[in-house]
Amino acid sequence: MAAVVLDGKALSKQIEASLTERVAKLKEKSGRTPILATILVGEDPASATYVKMKGNACSRVGMESKKVLLSQETTTDELLAEIDKLNADPDVHGILLQHPVPEQIDERLCFDRIALAKDVDGVTCLGFGRMTMGEPAYGSATPAGIMKILDHYGIPIEGKHAVVVGRSPILGKPMSLMLLNKNATVTICHSRTKDLPTLVGQADIVVGAVGKPEFIKGAWIKDGAVVVDAGYHPGGVGDVELAAAADRCAAYTPVPGGVGPMTIATLITQTVEAAEKAAA
Repeated sequence: MAAVVLDGKALSKQIEASLTERVAKLKEKSGRTPILATILVGEDPASATYVKMKGNACSRVGMESKKVLLSQETTTDELLAEIDKLNADPDVHGILLQHPVPEQIDERLCFDRIALAKDVDGVTCLGFGRMTMGEPAYGSATPAGIMKILDHYGIPIEGKHAVVVGRSPILGKPMSLMLLNKNATVTICHSRTKDLPTLVGQADIVVGAVGKPEFIKGAWIKDGAVVVDAGYHPGGVGDVELAAAADRCAAYTPVPGGVGPMTIATLITQTVEAAEKAAA
């Protein structure tokens, strides 16, 4: 039986269509437009592309984006001051600090300066803690987008063994806790994990979140597993060697067109939610 392709691009278009209606209703009701503020520090071409894509998504659903561009030499204090301005601006509903920032900046301190109500990218320690405890908070955009994909396609999570390869604070760790909160049994693997192929081979759900091209080999993945590939690298490959596993999977996210579009769709969804709450 052919594997189900978990098409994040198609799902993101459905989400954008519903967001267009919600934004129009919000404008009609309150006269206000949801605004996502994006902060880009430095001149990293990939980061600039991601920020542009997020701005384009805002435009497609009738939102606005406010772009804050800072130099490569920006200090931590200067960045904190910009975040404070956005926190205090009632017209800004969501704040995105594009990762990574230049090395002289204390990134964690700056992430945590973002007000919880505007943390639509789910990067603050407070937001992470609340999400972990099942309290209201905006989840980290990529793992939250993955959860939407799994839910939309009816992928069973409860009682399944999920193996997350990667433990970054904005992907691997929140992904693991979101799956745990849906009653999966979760194994988190990382650079110090021993016998990774065996652990991956036990998984009903494999999440590639390690940031290395085709690091997770297709031969490791058991027949009938669900494969979620959160990586994207030059050449259009992800963290999983999908070509060697696709014929044996029950379902998988393609690269590109799987997780990536859902990250942006989740970010703008959470910004619209924040704007709706501010207008209530």
